Amino acid sequence: MGASLLAVPSRASEILFVPGAIAGPSPLLLEKAKAALASHASHIRNHDLLAIADFSKPSRDPRFYVVDLRNGQSTPYLVAHGKGSDPNHSGWVQNFSNVNGSEATSAGSYLVGETYFGQHGESRRLVGLDPENDQAEARAIVIHPAWYVNQSLIQDQGKIGRSQGCFAFAKEDINAVLERVPAGCLLYADKV
Repeated sequence: MGASLLAVPSRASEILFVPGAIAGPSPLLLEKAKAALASHASHIRNHDLLAIADFSKPSRDPRFYVVDLRNGQSTPYLVAHGKGSDPNHSGWVQNFSNVNGSEATSAGSYLVGETYFGQHGESRRLVGLDPENDQAEARAIVIHPAWYVNQSLIQDQGKIGRSQGCFAFAKEDINAVLERVPAGCLLYADKV
């Protein structure tokens, strides 16, 4: 680990990720997420972490990162994207949409909301903070567990399943994700 990761930075912009040293989002996406955190600072209670969905990567790869901005460490998880973002089920996000009924994932900044128990079990609400995702609540875009996010599907098909636009996680990961991505933090989704 580089010395830059050992010292606690005073600002998120001071964090440096050493390529190959830590599993993390692309540096460009990390910079965009930090800018979003600064832009939406008045809505965000927790400035010590970022949740980043790097949809530049295929669904077979862990591409959802919980980044601790105090120490620069990142934890990756598998996450599904919406059917409407990948109509041919290639495993890659082709496009984003904010339109109700599109079943697509929306890019942009989300405020992570409260926990609730719905049809998928324990889940967490999301509030879209940008024009490209401001319909998230109306579209019921949330964090939830899903049977179609698992290693078996990756081994069989080379990809995981697709959601209806939600950030869907493996059932064995959802408790860790909900613990590490609390209400009041920023989730940023995009591809570069």
